[in-house]
Amino acid sequence: MSALQKLQEKIAQWKADHEALKSENAQLRAELSNASGSQSQQEAQIATLKRELEEKDVEIEKIIAQVESLLA
Repeated sequence: MSALQKLQEKIAQWKADHEALKSENAQLRAELSNASGSQSQQEAQIATLKRELEEKDVEIEKIIAQVESLLA
């Protein structure tokens, strides 16, 4: 096998490796994007749950105040 043939084979292999890496990179970018979107949804849900918890705390405070006034 001549040096030129070996060089051509190496170049062909590097091209194939490069394409495989580009494909893997694209896949990883897509996964990262999906993870970011999921994280945003979770943060929004946490904010909603915190707001609901605060509302429930206010309701409980009102009920406690009413019970205390009835017992007084």
